[in-house]
This record gives sequence, structure tokens and C-alpha cells, in this order.
Amino acid sequence: MNLRHLRCFIAVAEELHFGRAARRLHIEQSPLSRTIRQMETDLGVSLLDRLPRSVRLTLAGQVFLEDARRVLLAFEQAQTKARAATNHRNTLRIALSGDMGQVRLSALLALCREEVPRFGIRIFEAPLAQLVSGLRNDLYDVGLALAGEVDSGVVATPVWRDPLMVALPARHPLLVFKEVPLEEVASYPLVLCEPPLCEWCNRQRERLFRTADVRPTVAEYVSTHSLMMTLVAAGYGVGFTSAAHMAGCHQANVVVRPLVDQTASLTTFLLRLEGEITEPLQQFIDRVERVGRVRNDD
Repeated sequence: MNLRHLRCFIAVAEELHFGRAARRLHIEQSPLSRTIRQMETDLGVSLLDRLPRSVRLTLAGQVFLEDARRVLLAFEQAQTKARAATNHRNTLRIALSGDMGQVRLSALLALCREEVPRFGIRIFEAPLAQLVSGLRNDLYDVGLALAGEVDSGVVATPVWRDPLMVALPARHPLLVFKEVPLEEVASYPLVLCEPPLCEWCNRQRERLFRTADVRPTVAEYVSTHSLMMTLVAAGYGVGFTSAAHMAGCHQANVVVRPLVDQTASLTTFLLRLEGEITEPLQQFIDRVERVGRVRNDD
């Protein structure tokens, strides 16, 4: 008995008709009937009750059907895992947590495609906790996140740093400042971007306000940078952005100014497990650093 026999029996058991099962399997009805007879002989039990125009599963047939399906499922899962293991050697699995700017990320991926076109890259989006868990469970090879507070066993290396800037509607009073004090920003309603995958951004911003001892008034919370910029342009309030985000944004009626506190920034960290670094991963890390240097020079 082999997997082909199991597939034949499952088809007959699900169709309850030899003709329909044969058409489903793209074979003739006679060899299908002989296959089922041979299976019953090998097992020493009757799997089917043959009726004039259909068939019906015996009790033994019902039990055998459940196990036959499990055997086929286990075989298919084994095939999938084997193929994934083969593909894994030529694929880098990158998890992203947070919005680190379209232009820089696009430049990184384009550089990877240019220098190693035959090496595949898979991108995943995940909250920070899921990213770290995925690294530990070999679901991801490396992560990029706007977070550096991770558990032991995971290395978080800062690779990109972007000073925070203030996004203002055109003709806003704060435009009199070339560099805007944070306490002045907090005196106006804010439109705050809270991406669902970037809880770290929220904590960084709260820490910034606590350090300056200011309590902002929030007009709106939004989930994307583009919507935040739209609301700022419409005059709902002022917002926070960075040069990396503004590079891919072309929102009219919005002007950006740096903060007086130049230490206030969004930092992107590269996350990986402790231990030996494979050559493909080391090459990826080098490209991440190169992209960071190019953007900083700009």
C-alpha cells in the first residue's frame, strides 16, 4: 500500500461514487475499483458497501478514512518543511517593527537586489515582542525595529538615527522659530501618529515630554504618518516627523522645523540573536550600515 492508494480511497470515500472519484483522479473507473479491492484484501476488512448507484463507508472505512487523511496531511507537511529548509539557505527573513521611513528601506532592499540578485528576501511585519520571539524560534533571521530594549540573548545595534522634527501647517505661529522649543510645541494641539506595530515610538515620545516637564494636548491619534501629515496640513494640529519620513512625503501646506533639542530622535535598531553571524547576515548588516551612511551624508 502506498500514498497513491490512500488518495484513491479518500477520493471514493468523499465522492461516495466510483465514477465521480475516477474523474476527480483523472483515471479510469476499472483500475480505481481494483485498487480499492486490493486495499481491502491487504487490510483484511471491507471499507465500502457497494450499492447499485453509489457506495457507502463501512465502520472500518470511516475509521480508516480519518487515519488516511492524517497520513496524507503529515506527508504534505513534511514536503513543505523540506522545501522550506532548502529555500531557507538562499533566503534572508527580515522582520520589521515600526515605520522607519520608506526611502531608506527602499534603498536597502534595492541595494540587496542589485548586489545579490539570486539571494531571496522575505519581509514580515510584526510587533516588537513577536519579532523577538520569531528570532528565538528561527522564524526570522534579523529584525529592524524602532526599539532597543530587548531581552538577553538578543543583540540590538543602532544603525539609523533620525532627529525628530516638527510638522507645522503653513503660516503657523511656530514658523517664527528656526529651531522649535519642545515646550512651545506642547502649547498647541498635537496630531500624534501611533503606528500599531511601533509601541516603542509612543514610549520615546512620552519620555521626551516627561524630560521637558510638559503636558501636551492631543487633538487626534492616527495610525499612519501620511494621515498625520494630512491632518497637520488641514490645520488640526502640529505633529512630529523625521527627515527619513519626509523624504518620501510630498504633502503640500506642511513645513518642518527641527527641535531645539537635537538629542530627540528616532533610532532604528538591527536585532539579531547572540552568537556567530552567518556570511549572508553579515553582508546584510554591512548594507544596512552603508544605507545609513548615505542617508546621513544627504
